[in-house]
Amino acid sequence: MAENQEMSAIEMKVARQVEYYFGDHNLPRDKFLKEQLQLDDGWVPLETMLKFNRLKSLTTEIDVILSALGKSKTGLLEISEDKTKIRRCADKPLPEQNEEYKDALKHKSVYIKGFPLDSSLDEIQEWLSGKGPIESIQMRRTLQRQFKGSVFICFDTEESSKEFLQRTDIQKYKDNEMLVLSREAYHAKKAEERKQSKAESKAKNRQDKEKQQKDAEEKELGLLLEEKTGCLLKFSGDLADVSREDFHQVFSGHGKIKWVDFTRGAKEGTLLFDGNAKEAFEKAKEANEGDLKVKNNSVTWELLEGEEEKEVLKKIIEAQQESYNRSKGRGGRGRSGGRGRGGRRGGGGRNQYQGKRTKFDSDDEDASEVPKEDTEGPAAKVAKTENGS
Repeated sequence: MAENQEMSAIEMKVARQVEYYFGDHNLPRDKFLKEQLQLDDGWVPLETMLKFNRLKSLTTEIDVILSALGKSKTGLLEISEDKTKIRRCADKPLPEQNEEYKDALKHKSVYIKGFPLDSSLDEIQEWLSGKGPIESIQMRRTLQRQFKGSVFICFDTEESSKEFLQRTDIQKYKDNEMLVLSREAYHAKKAEERKQSKAESKAKNRQDKEKQQKDAEEKELGLLLEEKTGCLLKFSGDLADVSREDFHQVFSGHGKIKWVDFTRGAKEGTLLFDGNAKEAFEKAKEANEGDLKVKNNSVTWELLEGEEEKEVLKKIIEAQQESYNRSKGRGGRGRSGGRGRGGRRGGGGRNQYQGKRTKFDSDDEDASEVPKEDTEGPAAKVAKTENGS
């Protein structure tokens, strides 16, 4: 069909567009055009071709289409004798859409990003003109059909695509820096980005969960600090030979101690009572004729109030949780054989704070564990686009 005649700018655009419709990339997925091919041994009336929006925007003259195809050197299409119809040449059959073809297509395709979002197909085609034998240009669009600023271009061979990637005049479009990758490199890049995004999402979900748990714990702790007032009794003195068990004995029958914040050899500590500390102290003091000692050691006693009481109570609650976590980390059974930080023998200091209402007298209760969660979301789909449509 080719003749040695120069093509005008409009003829070049028309020929390129019509040949795209009948090309390897569009024709297999163009339902309307494939139906037309079945009606007349592959022939399609030129009047029908003018119904295609992109072609109609270029010309409405059949003579222009005939002139453009008559000058084309691709040899893809033939014109009927009466010059009213066109069809794909029999010696250029469509390739079989198998895995081998798809793999070859991938290796001769290139991804380019950086075009202004208001770029037209004509502008991109003009920029690519003379840069290699291009079979198709796919403008990538959003679901709302807005141009994303990137395209896939397919060359006639893998070698042509490699030569294009080596060019030095494709790094800029107008004033824009361009990202140019082989399609294979593009997909590898996107896979790595999705992997990174998934990891970041999981990390964020984990951080958000930890923050929510911490906020819940702090809120609950605040409620406990508001409720538990008048329950702390501070002591100090020469306590070198005193153990926590000794304090339980001193207050036995006068008040129930829920936690003893004391380390053997220390000179001071704090008792947490289940109820009013002052009342328990007064009863024990009265029972010991006004001089409340521990193993015959003189002790100074002080009822804690206000901010000091809240601060000490907060530390005790945190110590209880730490003791519980250590016990759980050792695969604790919920009932320990050793001494806890503030319990009697066998108590194991299993009092805990779990973001729910804390029970300090948990010496006779087992701890429950909070189940872990994880979330993960699916990747978004990309809409299929077509050349200039």
